Amino acid sequence: MRFALISLLCGLSLLAQAQTIKLLVQSSPLAGFQYHAGAALWERLQVGDALTLIREPDNPHDAGAVRIEWRGVMLGYLPRAENAAVAAAMDRGERVAGRIATLVAHKNPWRRVRIEVFVLL
Repeated sequence: MRFALISLLCGLSLLAQAQTIKLLVQSSPLAGFQYHAGAALWERLQVGDALTLIREPDNPHDAGAVRIEWRGVMLGYLPRAENAAVAAAMDRGERVAGRIATLVAHKNPWRRVRIEVFVLL
């Protein structure tokens, strides 16, 4: 019991020291890359770059739409088949963030950019 209490206190101390804890909740291809600014920005994109996720509940094509932006420029969306959990988290007010996980010069636009989505605790 005493060891468990010490472990808990140490864990809370480390948690208090950390500014933000990121919990990886999704890794997905970037949908719509070929229709947005991706091609024009390709040479500037870097693995690890921060991405902004913006909820679009009024999107006429997808009520669960989550737009992906890089430095204020739209790159695409989370894939429709994979956006429900992240959209629901955002609707609940949870903080989310993204980053570029991989970049591959591939003919298939669904293989060019893979993104990671985190919930911020």
